[in-house]
Amino acid sequence: MLRHVADGVQVHESEFLQSNAVVVQCPTGGLLIDPGITSAELAALARHVGESGPPVVAGFATHPHWDHVLWDARFGAPPRYGTARCAAAIGEVMADAGWRDRVAEVLPPDLADQIPMDLFGLITGLPAGTARIPWDGPEVRILEHRAHAPGHAALLIEEHRVLVAGDMLSDVLIPFLDLNTAEPIDDYLAALRLFEGVADDIDIVIPGHGSVGGADEVRTRIEQDRAYVHALHGGGGADDPRLQPSAMHGAWLPDVHARQRQQVRQREGRA
Repeated sequence: MLRHVADGVQVHESEFLQSNAVVVQCPTGGLLIDPGITSAELAALARHVGESGPPVVAGFATHPHWDHVLWDARFGAPPRYGTARCAAAIGEVMADAGWRDRVAEVLPPDLADQIPMDLFGLITGLPAGTARIPWDGPEVRILEHRAHAPGHAALLIEEHRVLVAGDMLSDVLIPFLDLNTAEPIDDYLAALRLFEGVADDIDIVIPGHGSVGGADEVRTRIEQDRAYVHALHGGGGADDPRLQPSAMHGAWLPDVHARQRQQVRQREGRA
């Protein structure tokens, strides 16, 4: 259930899009990052966390998309942090009285009735510019950027040389741009430069979806994402190997690429 990937760092991979929940342990408690996805998986994760160490004392959502703001009562009620922009974005969604219906529209139909909503989205925004997660465990550096989603943050667990990348640096998914921003291409490339700046300090990279990578893959994944974004800017990107048919994503991922390509071309006046 929980797989050790570095000292004090464990990962649980969900059946949904190889989603990764991360547990960072210390003697006084655990930090739980992006737990998911189904009620059964969350219950099992809570059980295994309880068996492997002290209770959860803090949570963190790397960004405000539905599959990163889930929770289960069995984790307790510690503070669940996110960046200020992340908390504001999910707070805006939940301020609407019909938020459950809005969220239901984006859930995978085959899992919609298995995804818990009772503690959904209860994120405490850290003050803007907060550099590290406030907890008693290993120092976890917050690398906030504007790629993929509002208030997206990667986490660098410096002592253990682990980067929790959120929904970036995946070996199975292409970059998903936030096309609601003014400069989605530039935002994504800036985030990749941010990762490049700490690449020498990373031995393990954990994407939000996909396989955990070693030190030899960090720069490779950065370059693969950069190549796709540059190609998308020029109207290309269809040759990215992650777009080849697979049992995991079937035809839907090429459809995402086609939509991104179309929207980028429209924004650049090349439709």
